[in-house]
Amino acid sequence: MNPATSSRPSTLAVAIALLIVYVVWGSTYLAIAVVVETLPPLLSAGLRFGVAGTVMIGALAAHARFRRRVPLEGPTRAHWRSAFVIGALLLLGGNGGVVLAEQFIGSGVAAVLIATVPIWLAVFDAVLQRRRPTGLVMGGLVAGIVGVGILLAPVDGMSALDPLGVGLVVVAAISWAAGSLYARRAALPRSQLLGTGMEMLAGGIVLVVAGTLIWEIGRTDVSEFSVQSLVALAYLAVFGSLVAFTAYSWLLANVPVSTVGTYAYVNPIVAVALGAVILSEPVTPRTLVATAIIIGAVVAMVSGRPRETEEPGPVPEAASLEAD
Repeated sequence: MNPATSSRPSTLAVAIALLIVYVVWGSTYLAIAVVVETLPPLLSAGLRFGVAGTVMIGALAAHARFRRRVPLEGPTRAHWRSAFVIGALLLLGGNGGVVLAEQFIGSGVAAVLIATVPIWLAVFDAVLQRRRPTGLVMGGLVAGIVGVGILLAPVDGMSALDPLGVGLVVVAAISWAAGSLYARRAALPRSQLLGTGMEMLAGGIVLVVAGTLIWEIGRTDVSEFSVQSLVALAYLAVFGSLVAFTAYSWLLANVPVSTVGTYAYVNPIVAVALGAVILSEPVTPRTLVATAIIIGAVVAMVSGRPRETEEPGPVPEAASLEAD
């Protein structure tokens, strides 16, 4: 963007874009819970991202042709290799872990655990940069572990959450963080939108392959698919993977990173509230305490990172937005 011709975005435009990211990405956990009620988890996720990636790449190509611009840069073998690695880490390991976990735990709890992504990003970044973490970063890491422990520990009158579901989301958060760091330095097309479309398409393919390998096709009965699950899947593809992505990408280019990064604090709150109101998921004192601790840990981690290394952590619905 040319600074001489760019203009400061209006407060209303920023507020609308933030609201989309807050609400839509916060609501995707609810939509996933509805999808996995009757649809195969990995296969449906693969369809979602495969369709979204294909639509994005097709729209970019059509736009370039309609505008009679220079054709889109042709992806190289290296670009596709990066796209498949990123897609495997972010969409299979990250999103795939969430969709599998929501068969065992509530959508609100899954969102709270995914909020630990910035924590893992800060830890991995410190290790890779061989930089000693600050006291706030270490405190945030410890607090995040404590928050996860609260969700796992049995409490008088309340049984512990399913450890398999919790474990899957923790692994998903770690995989998402690892994929995000890889994406920042991976060989990708100059067009960020094209790169993201490729990552979603590649991730969709990997998800379908994984779903096939665990025999989801053999255990799937199309007659059992509910209208609610199909509508939720369409919502995830259109709004979760395309609309909110566009809003988030625009925010990254127009407002400070610290403002965009507030999604990590708001999404879990939105997810917990929607899960309680629409799916009647119980909001226990355990969930509230863990939510407060984990969000506080994320705030500490982000605040404790050196300003010169501050980068936005990607969101599970954005498929690596900061990859250049």
